[in-house]
Amino acid sequence: MHEHDPCAVNSLIETPGSSPTEGRVVWDPAHSMWNGAMLAVTLAFGLATFSLSAFAVFVVLTGATLLLGHSVGFHRRLIHGSFDCPLWLERLLVWIGTLVGMSGPFWMIRTHDLRDWAQRQPDCHDYLAHRRPMAIDAVWQMNCRLVLDQPPTFDLGRIGRDPFYRFLEHTWMWQQAPVAGLLWLMGGWSFVVWGVCVRVSISVIGHWFVGHLAHRRGPQTWLVREAGVQAHDVPWAAIPTMGEAWHNNHHAWPGSARIGLYPGQSDWGYRFIQLLARLGLAWDVQTPESMSERATALMQARPR
Repeated sequence: MHEHDPCAVNSLIETPGSSPTEGRVVWDPAHSMWNGAMLAVTLAFGLATFSLSAFAVFVVLTGATLLLGHSVGFHRRLIHGSFDCPLWLERLLVWIGTLVGMSGPFWMIRTHDLRDWAQRQPDCHDYLAHRRPMAIDAVWQMNCRLVLDQPPTFDLGRIGRDPFYRFLEHTWMWQQAPVAGLLWLMGGWSFVVWGVCVRVSISVIGHWFVGHLAHRRGPQTWLVREAGVQAHDVPWAAIPTMGEAWHNNHHAWPGSARIGLYPGQSDWGYRFIQLLARLGLAWDVQTPESMSERATALMQARPR
């Protein structure tokens, strides 16, 4: 892996002839069956096991895993390296990110970075651009994967060599088991259904839904030069996504730990990183002010 650049696609190596346009969408049995099972249990038993306490467990665990794990651990730390922290804390945040239930850390990095690289090209496959109608895109993103005819390669560097991350990658589904066991002891099957199955299902579907909208419609402040796919903000989703829904800002400044850049743009992920910094647990926190060279790749979509 080359020297880290928070605005680069650091895990991806663009080999000669690699192309993001030609390929085929194939069924991904592991993720499809996992996502389908979580949704099936949710639909079959969610209403029957509903209680205010079970719903509270769902809200707390969903918010905590999305904030600490997905937004801060996976996205801003592991994928973009937008801040530094102790290794023990990084591993804790990545473990919480694995508990979200989408996949293991290596799959998350490769999936994100392939899409990131492809969207920066003049054109890319419909799968990578969320270009197909919503129903087709939903089936593709939650049940399938794209096999490119001429793919790039990946080098995960020290992350790929980390034994703990390798363990999480091979056991990401099983990481729900200790959580389910604890929830069962606390509140029985209603806590398990709402604290695991409903939580995972809503997180997976919500991640796809916001991602689909963020590449189709909504406000724009910035355009990225030469990029075939531009991003949009999804303001209503700012709080449930912990600030990730300011996706136009993120495309403009991908290495920034702060994604909600303007007044009124809620960004709980950045607030948590600020808290870590005050505690001495985060440093070298990247913001647009520290990445002035990135401005050359941008054009304003409209005046603010």
